[in-house]
Amino acid sequence: MGAGITRVLGSLGARPVICGRNADNLADDLRDLDFVSCDVRDADAVEAMMDEITGRAGRIDGVVNNAGGSPFALAADASVRFASKIVDLNLLAPLAVARAANAVMQTQPDGGAIVNISSVSGHRPSPGTSAYGAAKAGLDNLMSSLAVEWAPRVRVNSVVAGPVVTEQSHLHYGDDAGVAAVGETIPMGRMATPADVGNAVAFLLSPLAGYISGSTLTVHGGGEKPAFLDAATAGNAV
Repeated sequence: MGAGITRVLGSLGARPVICGRNADNLADDLRDLDFVSCDVRDADAVEAMMDEITGRAGRIDGVVNNAGGSPFALAADASVRFASKIVDLNLLAPLAVARAANAVMQTQPDGGAIVNISSVSGHRPSPGTSAYGAAKAGLDNLMSSLAVEWAPRVRVNSVVAGPVVTEQSHLHYGDDAGVAAVGETIPMGRMATPADVGNAVAFLLSPLAGYISGSTLTVHGGGEKPAFLDAATAGNAV
């Protein structure tokens, strides 16, 4: 998903800087872009990353908190240590990145914008990824607080993404047939693409969203059809 966001921003004239643990898995078309190695769960490493980026570019106009995720693990089977690591990656790491970015943006005449990639898992039950869902719910609440604390110079928003087709989709949805079956449960008839998420990010980072802060932009193709509609026997059930 990060690659899709990067491609959209680059196509619109931005100068993306990619952050990751290492550059080994970068797609060929992204290898010429600026890359900074960083484990965003390490607050000191995050500070060093921001220093390096500002040293190269002189400023930071926008930050996208995209790192995140969780393997499937039922809450009764997963350890507390496991849950703690999921919360670290999906909630505390974005906070560390946002704090370091805000420190730079507050000194800039035009400020800046921060977009967190959240999930519908934070707004409905998330069986099998309960710690992830709880962390994303916390991330959206955190976003609304930071939007108040850091206004008016820095805007903070969230993109609440539904299911997205990526190279790791099979881990959650199975083979191509499973991905297609999940897509059929979505009103738009398909799962999102990384570019769909990237387009929403580009909007929130742009001057077009200059008065939008503390908001969640939901990108889920219309959401999920309520299960009771299929179970209902009334003649007007859809």
